[in-house]
Amino acid sequence: MLENLKVGILGGGQLGAMIMRQAIDLGLRVSIMDKDAHAPCSHYTADFFCGDPASFEAVMEFGKDLDVITIEKEAVNINALRQLEKQGVKIFPAPDTIEVIQDKFTQKQFLLSHHIPVVPGEAIQGKNDLYRYENKLPVCLKKRRDGYDGYGVMVLKTKEDMAAAFDAPCVVEELVDIKHEISVIVARNEHGAVACYDPVMMVFSEEKFILDYQIAPAQIGEEMSEKATALARKIADALKLVGILAVEMFVTKDNRLLVNELAPRPHNSGHHTIEASITSQYEQLLRAVLGLPLGAPGLRFPSLMMNILESATLSTDKPGKLKRLLDIPGAHLHWYGKEGSRPGRKIGHVTVTDNTIENVIAKAESIRKILN
Repeated sequence: MLENLKVGILGGGQLGAMIMRQAIDLGLRVSIMDKDAHAPCSHYTADFFCGDPASFEAVMEFGKDLDVITIEKEAVNINALRQLEKQGVKIFPAPDTIEVIQDKFTQKQFLLSHHIPVVPGEAIQGKNDLYRYENKLPVCLKKRRDGYDGYGVMVLKTKEDMAAAFDAPCVVEELVDIKHEISVIVARNEHGAVACYDPVMMVFSEEKFILDYQIAPAQIGEEMSEKATALARKIADALKLVGILAVEMFVTKDNRLLVNELAPRPHNSGHHTIEASITSQYEQLLRAVLGLPLGAPGLRFPSLMMNILESATLSTDKPGKLKRLLDIPGAHLHWYGKEGSRPGRKIGHVTVTDNTIENVIAKAESIRKILN
């Protein structure tokens, strides 16, 4: 049955590579398109197409003979996906869903229209519009489109910071008094069945706004966990999602829950599900888009997932450090195989599992000392 399906993924990064590993278990034939000929997915398939997922012509050519297309990045050509859908290709998540989320301000307006609490924010066209916020500093500035891993986000604290601000369409957000940052991964299929993973606690680098590590389950109490899960379900239904969605949220110091951002694809905050959950987010995505029953999302044991960033420190005796890391019981290394070099980019992650959260944290501290 599944071996006859022709499945395509737009984007060839590490998320696509992790989807592909689950696809192999299901006997799927998967084609990938990415504009980088050396993207991580290029190592794992003979059906790799070098092309820009944001290009109408490239996406049309890639998708014309496929049965199902999904994404591992938001920067894809919506018009091409709509045209392919008219030609009978199943597109999950739907082009309308991707389009809403591609633009952070449109995303915010959509959530507000469905009575979802969000971080207050306003749209601006460019740097010159910023000066009317001079008396409202500090604020958070986000590019409306194409931001990822902290790129496209900055905090403006002073008038001098404004001079270095993005000169592009952006969202200006109030700074929120944050107690915790959490994420809920939610899956939904064509029949409206929904499966939610336990909320995870996310800790970000203050300098780069990139996820440093996350803990599952989040230590936020049962009542807040239930509220966060219910909110994720509500959003998935509002979007008529088919696929998987990461819902990033803030728990404020006065115990309000505010949605920060959405990602309509597998997410960094769900990497731990490979080892720690009954069904990984990658398998769950494939189940959702292929019309299969959703898998159980429950945790098997506590975990901590830590991003590995490229750095001069790591490059000193990297093989030796990784061997020491793998000598720690319950440590699972994922190395992305990225080519080239750029300090600060994600080049892998490690997930630590154990029977108690205290043991997990202790092992993670040992790993951090090894990598630093």
